Amino acid sequence: MLRLLYKSLTTKHSTCIRSTVTNRRYHFKTGDSAELTKTFSADDVLTFSSLCGDTNPLHLDEEYAKTTRFGRCIVHGVLINGLISAVLGTKLPGPGAIFMSQDIKFPAPLYVNESVTAAVEILDIRKSVVVCSTTCTATGTSKVVMSGKVYLMVPKDENKPTADESS
Repeated sequence: MLRLLYKSLTTKHSTCIRSTVTNRRYHFKTGDSAELTKTFSADDVLTFSSLCGDTNPLHLDEEYAKTTRFGRCIVHGVLINGLISAVLGTKLPGPGAIFMSQDIKFPAPLYVNESVTAAVEILDIRKSVVVCSTTCTATGTSKVVMSGKVYLMVPKDENKPTADESS
């Protein structure tokens, strides 16, 4: 039942988008970028672990982490990815942006108390779909700890006139 409801809602929504997205204009363009920097403390990691239930000792137990290839506690990858969500939802494209899909890789760990900068760049805009590259870089070492691409659905910018309205 839930699957049928989801299919019905997404089918209607897709049809609506296809029929109404002509001549949209936005406050952003291809090539625009934004970023956010944060340091995740042990308390941040503990809070996230408590909220999501991921109590892997690699994130929480320094003694255990010392016995692993990482040598110390690392931040949850999904917590790092949360910074990308923050950039997308608050800075670029901004409020109303909705994740449709994401492809991410974690080439290196981010350690607890290590600062990270989450960066987003708009690669393509097609009707109401925006494609962005995403990168999270440890600021002290310049190592990339997360990279990928995200597809977003964005609302029409009501403050911008369409081509029909501006002529």
